[in-house]
Amino acid sequence: MFKIHAMSKPIRIIAGLGNPEDKHQRTLHNAGFWFVDALARKYGSDFRYEKKFDAEYCRINLHGDDVWLVKPQSYMNLSGGPIRALLDYYRLKPKELLVAHDEIDLPPGTTRLKDGGGHGGHNGLRDIIRHCGADFLRLRLGVGHPGEKSMVTGYVLKRGSGEVEAAIERNIDEAVDVMPMLLDKGLSAAQKALHTRDPG
Repeated sequence: MFKIHAMSKPIRIIAGLGNPEDKHQRTLHNAGFWFVDALARKYGSDFRYEKKFDAEYCRINLHGDDVWLVKPQSYMNLSGGPIRALLDYYRLKPKELLVAHDEIDLPPGTTRLKDGGGHGGHNGLRDIIRHCGADFLRLRLGVGHPGEKSMVTGYVLKRGSGEVEAAIERNIDEAVDVMPMLLDKGLSAAQKALHTRDPG
């Protein structure tokens, strides 16, 4: 059983945001799912569904520390409930949570680590903040903006162009590489390493 130690590292859960069902798998709104899928692949773990959380999750050993990877299966707008359930079950605090999500305010090819803040209109973040408060880390995966606010929903619920997908996948690989540094050296070091890799 997963145990929490007093001297444990600050990140215990990494949650990727997205929508379940195969039809949503490659939409831009599922970039958070892509990220935790990439982490699971790299560290040799497989997701399984747990009804009591309404989430797919798995455990990886990241730089010597056990970390849960989570994909809420309640749809984007209700992401907060499954994440809150996991935090409560493992007696964790929101500050031990990193949430990876698509970010329309950043262009493809730009990824940012951020500590706390608002939801910026992102409904997944909005629901997590409602259930857990805002004191958690975010990995903002830039997917670009369609140009007009009225077009945003249709834009993120579709696949991006080949160029956009390739840029997001590159940034996901870079963010995966930075995760051990985040646990070992902290947020500032990870931000410096990640933010200097892209043109944003």
